[in-house]
Order: sequence, then C-alpha cells, then structure tokens
Amino acid sequence: MRLSDDEQAVAAGAAGPARATAMRVVAEAARLLGAERLVPIASAHVDGCLYHGDCAVAFIEGLVRDGGRVVVPTTLNVGALDLLNPKRVKGDAHFREMAARLMQAHVALRCQPSWTCAPYQAGHRPKMGDHVAWGESNAVAFVNSVLGARTNRCGDFLDICAALAGRAPYCGLHLDANRKARVLVDTSPLSIRLKEIDAFYPVLGAWLGAELGGTVAAIEGLPRDVSEDRLKALGAGAASTGSVGLFHVVGVTPEAPDVAAACGGDNPERVIKLSPEGLRAARESLSTTRGERIDVIAIGSPHFSSAEFAALIPLVTGKRFRVPFYVCTSRAALEPLKAAGRIRALEQAGVTIIVDTCIVVAPILPPGGGVLMTNSAKFAHYGPARTGYEVVYGSLEDCVASAASGALSRDESLWQ
Repeated sequence: MRLSDDEQAVAAGAAGPARATAMRVVAEAARLLGAERLVPIASAHVDGCLYHGDCAVAFIEGLVRDGGRVVVPTTLNVGALDLLNPKRVKGDAHFREMAARLMQAHVALRCQPSWTCAPYQAGHRPKMGDHVAWGESNAVAFVNSVLGARTNRCGDFLDICAALAGRAPYCGLHLDANRKARVLVDTSPLSIRLKEIDAFYPVLGAWLGAELGGTVAAIEGLPRDVSEDRLKALGAGAASTGSVGLFHVVGVTPEAPDVAAACGGDNPERVIKLSPEGLRAARESLSTTRGERIDVIAIGSPHFSSAEFAALIPLVTGKRFRVPFYVCTSRAALEPLKAAGRIRALEQAGVTIIVDTCIVVAPILPPGGGVLMTNSAKFAHYGPARTGYEVVYGSLEDCVASAASGALSRDESLWQ
C-alpha cells in the first residue's frame, strides 16, 4: 500500500496532528483491506456520532483538541439524543452528557449537523462516479445504487478519519470490477399489483440481503417509475438482513440501463426467479410474534421523507390512536412540514415525531417491552435485540389501522 508524497506529508504531521492521525488510520485500514492506494473523496457521511461508550467521546474530542477540521462536505448520521425534544430520550445523566458531547464534538470538526440516516434526502447527493466515504448501511446502499457514487461501508472512526484526511481506501466498491452484478433476480413471477405498493419493497430488500449477503445483484422486472422512497426501503432491508452495499434495478438505477450494463458485459453467475412463496417467507421473517396484540408502532427507518409524510397525513386525519405511534424523521423533512402547518393533524391523531435519532438506537420506547408494529424492514430486523420488543411487520396503512383500533390489522389480500 503506497501513499503519495502529499499523503505521506500529511501522515507525518505537515497539516497538523489531527489530520496526521486521520491519514494514518485511513492508510492502515487500506493496508488491512488489501488496497494498493488511497483515493481522494468528494464527501463523507459519518455514522460514528451515536454514543456507544466513553472511548468514542475521547477519540473525537482528541481530534478537536488537535485542531481537526473535515476537508470535504460531511454530514452526520443520527445521534443518541433528540436535541429538539430532549425529554423524549430516557437515560441517566452520564449517558445524556456523553451523548451530547459526542454530537457537539463532531460539529466542532465542522461536520454538518444533519442528524439523519437519509442524508441523500436532506441535500447531500454526490454525483455519479464520485468517490465518497459514507457510513450507515442504508445510506451506503442508496448512494452506491441510486446515485451511482462509490463508497464502501465505512465503520465508526474510519468515516470521520476519511473526512479529515480527504481520502478513502481504494478497494471494494470503489473499483469498476466489484460493481458488476453477479446475480440476476427476475421478479416477473410476482404480481404487478404487489409491486405497486410500498410494503413490497422492504420485503424485497429483506429477501435480497438474506439470500445474497453482500453479493451485487441486478433486479429485473420492477416498475420503471419506482420512487426513491421505495428504493430507499429496498436498500435498507438488504443492508440489514445482509451486507448489501450496492444493487442495480434494471432500467431504473444509473449503472443498469439494461442487464448487460448491470453485469458489466458478463453473463450473471446465477439467475434467481423470485417466487411468491419466497417473498411471503421473507415477509413472515420480519415478524417475531403472532396474535392481535400491539403495544407501540414505529415508522421511519430510514428517516421518514416529505413524500412519506404526504402519504401519512391523509391516513391519520380524523383518527385518534389507541397505542403510541412514533415517526422518526430528519429536520430537513420536519421543517417544511411545520412551515406548511401540517403538524397539527399528526399531533391530534397521537403521533410523536422523533428527530436527530430513532427508537432503535436511543432509549425512547415505553419500558417493559411488548409488541412493536412497523413498516420498516430495518426496524423489524434490529428491533427485538435493540429494544426488547417483539415485532410485527405491516404496510403503512396497516400501521395506521392498527393504531386506531388498538389491535393488529393487516390487509393480506395482495400477499396471498
């Protein structure tokens, strides 16, 4: 692994001790990953501002004391606090202090305080072909697949070091050869009507990740007008049940105008016809309990978008929910909602809006456990271990109907 003269100078301290630390971390990561060199990056998205322990605070505050500043546009993933509504997050004084210090330290490094797992819907949208250094699994899948930029999944500390160094290891999904689809997924056996509902896409993603792990796939047979929110949900599901960092949707995503382009001119190593039975099994895997009990509902992982709020508001208007109903979102989506005066209908129904964080990574849910309903494959996958709640998966409409009735309500007609 070779550094350029400029990179060697930064690693030796020519740009200050913080950038020296960052460059050495990135270079050592590159060596461990088998990269031959580093690549300049256009931007970063940092996942490491979520508090997991005091060591993270010590490391980031050390970079601040050493004069660290990011050298590329850098957004921040969720923290462990809702800074607009601090009382919604439970936790002792030490947790609150350290979580806040960690978030503040990242801002002191000149990161943008976006506090969202969907930075691509908050204005951070690299160009096709840009090399970037992004953390957060759904964001990695989206920026690679839907925007056509190039990143590996950067873990905590590597992401912020890449932002300070302006470099990332040149390997993995930065390379043309590793972006070719090796598997072709044919969705033609599935109902066209099923592909027209939002609830289909998290399930497709959950199946994709569980079936293929991190293998790059091309998916054929989806509608050409599939929305960004549906692609977001697909990528989030695939990155949760597997380690998918890139998928192609033929005729939709930028590197897949056709199957040949998606596969880089090669024949796929494997062709899978996705059966209705296989999809139903994936849907069932997103629920860990049976019965009509529902104790809480949570949606918005990845963070709820403005378009998703536009779909939710008519569903909740005039209703009063019988169970707590949480929507996790970003300030970028919340602020225009407030400006348009559209919050009232949500609050009257009993919706609690969480910003800057989410119910899986911060102690927000009522204590004691129970059954959580969600329309998010990511919440469904991580919820039981992270929250102590069993989970039930359903559509957005199912979630609203269940909240209004106080018991499980799911429309099964399109899944038969």
